[in-house]
Parts: sequence; C-alpha cells; structure tokens
Amino acid sequence: MTTIVNTDQDQAWNGPEGAHWARHQDRWNAVNDGFNTPLLDAAHIADGHRTLDIGCGAGHTTRLAALRVPHGHALGLDLSGPMLAEARARAVADGIHNVTFTRGDAQTHPFEQSAEGPFDAAISRYGAMFFADPELAFGNIRRALRPGGRLALICPSDPELNGWVTAMTSLRGILPVGDFGRPGLPGMFSLAAPDRVRAVLAAAGFTGVTIEETRAYGTWGRDATDAADFLLATGPGRHLMDSADEPARARARAALTDHLGAHEAADGTVRLLSTAWLVTAERP
Repeated sequence: MTTIVNTDQDQAWNGPEGAHWARHQDRWNAVNDGFNTPLLDAAHIADGHRTLDIGCGAGHTTRLAALRVPHGHALGLDLSGPMLAEARARAVADGIHNVTFTRGDAQTHPFEQSAEGPFDAAISRYGAMFFADPELAFGNIRRALRPGGRLALICPSDPELNGWVTAMTSLRGILPVGDFGRPGLPGMFSLAAPDRVRAVLAAAGFTGVTIEETRAYGTWGRDATDAADFLLATGPGRHLMDSADEPARARARAALTDHLGAHEAADGTVRLLSTAWLVTAERP
C-alpha cells in the first residue's frame, strides 16, 4: 500500500478540488486535449507495452494510452478518490478493458514490490508538478520503468504564456492575486524553468532529457460568462473569491467576463492558449 507523503495534495484532491475536476472532467479535457497526441507520440507507446499514467485524474490520457496498446495495458495512478471513481466508470462505459486505476502517491508507491511494473513508458499530462520532493518522486518513477523505458511529460512553461493565468492576473487590484502563477514550489509552475526540469530529472537518474515547447488552444466555456464562471469555480478561483468581500467578487466576475470576451470565437466559445513543455527522458 502506498504511504501518502504529499498530504496537502492528498487533502486538496480528495476535497473540493478533486470533486470539481471529477464533475467537470469533460470540460477539463476540452481545455487540455490539444496536448494528448504530442504526449502519447513522445512516449513511443507500441502495442504490447505497459504504460504508467502519473497524476491521471479522471483517466482520459490513461484510456487513450490503453487504446494504443490492444495487447498491452495502461495503469493510471492518482491521489484523488473522486477522480479515480470517474476514471473507472468511464473506462467501463467506453468498453476499455486493458486499463486499471490505483489510488496512490507516485513519490512513494511501491512499484517494484507489486505486479504493476516494470513499465515501458510513464506519461503525465499536467500531473507531475505537485511533488513535495520531486527528485525522490521522479526517482521512484524511474525505478518503475524497465531499462530503456521512456518518460514523457506535459508541464506548464512561462505563466505569462498561458491565457488562463493572464485572465486571472488581470484581476489584480480587485482580488488579492499576489504572486499567483509564480514559478517554483510544489504547484502548477514548479517545472516551468527548463534548467530546473533538467536538474530534477538528472538527480532522479534519468538520461537523454529533451524539452520542447508545445502550444495548444483549449475551450474554456460556451461564452465569456460561462468561461468566467468556470475559472472562478476552480481551486485558485475559489481561493481568490473567498478572500474578498461581495462587492469585490461582483467586480471581479464582471472584469473577468469582460477580459474573456476578447477571446470569444465566432461561435461564442472562449479559447485560450496554453504553452507547455513536452519533456522526455529515458531510464538508462
């Protein structure tokens, strides 16, 4: 059984944030699906391979990996009970049988002592930035791979190149935005600096590290009002709104809706650019 050491993340993803992502998995996939093909192609997944999906959430990328390997298997690992329940239900509904989901902490999960390894590839779409000790976590992931196994990650790059961040920081002066989006620390932008990524993976024992910028537009709402409501319902949005009084919250909602209105497409949908690093490495 996994020992949970990332306790703050465990609490968050089994609380309101995990429940929000579980309820809105299709909306989050609409935001992030542009990174699926680059991620899976970079992992060099071939039929018969075993694939590990780190921070799999509601399991969309895990299921896509499983579909690529009809004679292989994909395992999704995540801390969030609510999201894993959705992942299992969706796999059953889609008739995908070569996939399993396990609740666990990738920093400590005993891959070597279980029947789950070794894996040919480990992937993660925005799920590997939250470790309290990233060197230890990636070292554990490396040991889960066979020699020659491949790691492929999508992680955010410069916060200012991500439209949802600039949308939220546009509220500075209305809400206590502070250093929202600051790179570093366990969190969304902990791997935003390429030198940091290289140092972490080298310390974890990976070789052949490559880092390439990749960009994709995601759909955040049916229109500006819907997108603003969605952004303010996320964990960061809730935190900022809870820190303000009602008049400030009303001003923030109006200002965010106005900001997002500039990103409405001809059909009204709001599409924002996300910029990420596509990171690959190998277990020697």
